[in-house]
This record gives sequence, structure tokens and C-alpha cells, in this order.
Amino acid sequence: MKDEDLKKIVKEKYGEIAEQSKTQNETSCCGTSCCCGTDYTVFSESYSHIKGYNSDADLGLGCGLPTEFAQIKTGDTVVDLGSGAGNDCFVARALTGDSGKVIGIDMTEAMVKKAKENAVKLGFKNISFVLGDIENMPVEDNTADVVISNCVLNLVPDKVKAFREIYRILKSGGHLSVSDVVIRGSLPEGIKNAAEMYAGCISGAIQTDDYLSIMEKAGLKNIRIQKTKAIDIPDDILLKYISEKEILTFKQSGNGIYSITVYAEKGCC
Repeated sequence: MKDEDLKKIVKEKYGEIAEQSKTQNETSCCGTSCCCGTDYTVFSESYSHIKGYNSDADLGLGCGLPTEFAQIKTGDTVVDLGSGAGNDCFVARALTGDSGKVIGIDMTEAMVKKAKENAVKLGFKNISFVLGDIENMPVEDNTADVVISNCVLNLVPDKVKAFREIYRILKSGGHLSVSDVVIRGSLPEGIKNAAEMYAGCISGAIQTDDYLSIMEKAGLKNIRIQKTKAIDIPDDILLKYISEKEILTFKQSGNGIYSITVYAEKGCC
């Protein structure tokens, strides 16, 4: 598929997610049922113990806890890529305090609307949610002390552009902490070619080494994986796209799907 077609699929699926109730989203793909019609909560991790957590903003769409490794300080400006209903932004805001600033960027109108409504309910004045494309962010150069993202960059067709944009908006000496889905080895063709598996954060994932290489080529330094988690996709999901024999071959191959949380820095000039 063309990049624009992939983006259209993602916008449609996540627009549907935003319109769903919280109860529906708790049993969902990459958090939600409308995405692939199956439970993908194997991706998500619990935020309930984290300061700043707001259940209304948690749609179960993440694959890690990037804020745990983000080293966010009081007064920082934080940019969250693919901010959804605002979950990671509200956690980041608890760390930056009133003197900091948090900017959430999402390309889905319904998600931005939902996030803004949540911010109003919480009475936060130093959080803004902006409609925008991660490959061409509506953010000025050298804005962010910290960039965070949770299970979103695998959905971006041009990851080279995305990381160049991240580098551009980071301040000199700033850093990022992103949780994302990557693969080791190769995926079966039936999974790679399934549009719904792309929106479900699977078929758009790339090799771990390629992911880190793109970050390095964008100019980021001191790149290190902070956390790795193997993801076991249930057979009833895989059977929609590949045969039982292909599932067995995939599992025996040593190939796999992983969630990683990565830290990197923009060096000082």
C-alpha cells in the first residue's frame, strides 16, 4: 500500500477507537476491538500505579511506559507523539509540574478532541493538544527538552522522516524516550500484508537493528534500549491471517515480536 493509504487506515481505525466508550476500549486492539476485532491487551502495561494517571485518558493503546525512563524534570517542555486521549501527557505533566509545558500531537481529529476534553476536566492550563503528522510536526525547532511516544512510531510509514523531525524539535542536549513495537527475524507474509495488522501495530514494525540505525542516522546519540518485552500474539488472532502450520513455523523459527523502550539524546552543539 501507499503511505497515504496506510495513514488513512490508521486514522479511520483510531478515530473509531476515540469514539468508543472506555468500557469498550478495555478489551481491544493495540488496545481496541474495532481495530482487529480481537483482544490485543498483550501490548499494554498498567499505568494505575503512576502519578498523574487518569483512567478516562487510558484507552489501552500503549506497549510500554516511556515516561518511567524519560527523566522528565520540573519545568521541562515535553512533546508526546501520537498522544491519543492524553494518557502519557497527563503523566508527563505530573512530572513537569505547573512550570513545565506538555504538547500532545496526534493525526486523528477525534483523539485530539477527546484529549482536549480530558484536559479541561482536569483543569490543566499547561497542556495543549495539536492535530498534526509526526512526519511533519507543527512544532518549532528546538522546542522540546523531552520527546516521548508510546506504540505509535511503528504506525508511521516513513520512520526516517519521523526521527529527523524528532531531532529537529529537540533542544540541544534534549532527549527522547519511546516505547515501540519491533521484530526480530521476519513475519509471515499473511501478517505483513494485512492492513488491519498494520493498524494493530504489527505489520508496520521493523527490525530492531534497523530501528536503532534510523535513530542514529537522524543524528541521535547515546542510544540504548531500556526495556524489552516479548509479545505473544494469541493464535486466534494469527489464524485470521495465516494457517496453523505457518503459526507453528513462525513460533519455532526464533523470530518474534517485541516491545522496546529506547532512550536517545540530541547532542549539545
